[in-house]
Amino acid sequence: MIKYNIYLKLLKICKGKLIMQNTEEYQRKIKRIVISEEEIHKAVKSAGEKISIEYRDKPLLIVSILKGSFIFAADLLKNITIPCEIGFMAAESYYNGTQSSGNVRINLDLKQDISKYHVIIAEDIVDTGRTLNDIVDLLKKRSPLSLKVIALLDKPDRRTVDFRADEVLFTIPDFFAVGYGLDCGEYYRNLPYIAEYGE
Repeated sequence: MIKYNIYLKLLKICKGKLIMQNTEEYQRKIKRIVISEEEIHKAVKSAGEKISIEYRDKPLLIVSILKGSFIFAADLLKNITIPCEIGFMAAESYYNGTQSSGNVRINLDLKQDISKYHVIIAEDIVDTGRTLNDIVDLLKKRSPLSLKVIALLDKPDRRTVDFRADEVLFTIPDFFAVGYGLDCGEYYRNLPYIAEYGE
């Protein structure tokens, strides 16, 4: 596990509202490519094929949790060959220390009545697992036909709740990941690969 104070420093830097204009500085903070564009493409294609077989002739809704998962969800949809819909959610959970209050604030909610669908949440990264765990609990209360989570990345060293995605494409160690939808201060989402960010 990376030292917690270093992680907090990186998080604080990434939460800043500085506008980055210097391309050299932008590129300098990419320490290394961890998962290539080709590896991601292959894994997402395989996941889409599995979903297409498992959910054939079933009402399917893919849920993208914004903002981080939008690229993963879009690419996943392109590799699903059966009829499906997409929905978007944005949510925040509130905690006292490491314990969830159970209160999830929904900033953007689904339009669909999910009781009529098999639901797959397409998530960019399972880190602490707290907010995603709360979203899953919330959606279960809406009685979907079934509910699964597929995560692009899993970072089990950071987990603070007992949560596991139903399918994980890549498991990574504890570093600050950017790219393919993951950001630092809203930058780096556009990278076609997963990289380690560092100051």
